[in-house]
Amino acid sequence: MRRADRLFQIVQILRNKRLVTAHDLAQRLEVSPRTIYRDIQDLSLSGVPIEGEAGVGYHLRYSLDIPPIMFNANELEALVLGVRILKAWGGSELGSSAQSVLDKIQAVIPSELREHIDDSKLFALRFGDREDLKTTLDACRNAIAKFNYLQIDYKRADNTASQRKLKPLGLFFWGNVWTLTAWCSLRNDFRNFRLDRIEKLQILEQTFNEQAGQGLDDYIALMQAQCGE
Repeated sequence: MRRADRLFQIVQILRNKRLVTAHDLAQRLEVSPRTIYRDIQDLSLSGVPIEGEAGVGYHLRYSLDIPPIMFNANELEALVLGVRILKAWGGSELGSSAQSVLDKIQAVIPSELREHIDDSKLFALRFGDREDLKTTLDACRNAIAKFNYLQIDYKRADNTASQRKLKPLGLFFWGNVWTLTAWCSLRNDFRNFRLDRIEKLQILEQTFNEQAGQGLDDYIALMQAQCGE
């Protein structure tokens, strides 16, 4: 049994509102009591309201309603493809989180639907190591979320190098490359930077506030006006 399935089964067993010992859980799930202790600890840390202790037994402190999750085959395949795209092109953090979401879904859907996940023939492939996808994308995401300035060393297509201090605003995926839209302190204007051309990146402790005329909505409105939309 996969660990995600086992964790789900533990919660289902504890929903019957009676004390269940780690030994009983271990026998039922065919694992060691030590594994059950680790699982109980992880479930508790994730917010599942488990009460009890080793040698006495465990139960849920209050009723935990887990709503049913139902998908049709097309919806599942859309989820699988989304996960595969994120694992290939979404950076380390989002790729890992996407797989975690799929694991949780697999743990609660019927076995016949689970087969659609395993049998999907839609793929998102990427060959070779990409530093921009390994670390740069995650760093930009975090800086955007926390309103931290970025300091980057950037090299354009003509090999012209420059150092920029940026207010990172948004990330855009173009099929093979990501671009960062930012307010550039050097140019005092919006600029776009390809992540694969950022040679060095530092998240600064200095934060910024959104200013009128310098936000992502302002940039999008500007692009729409230029495109006549």
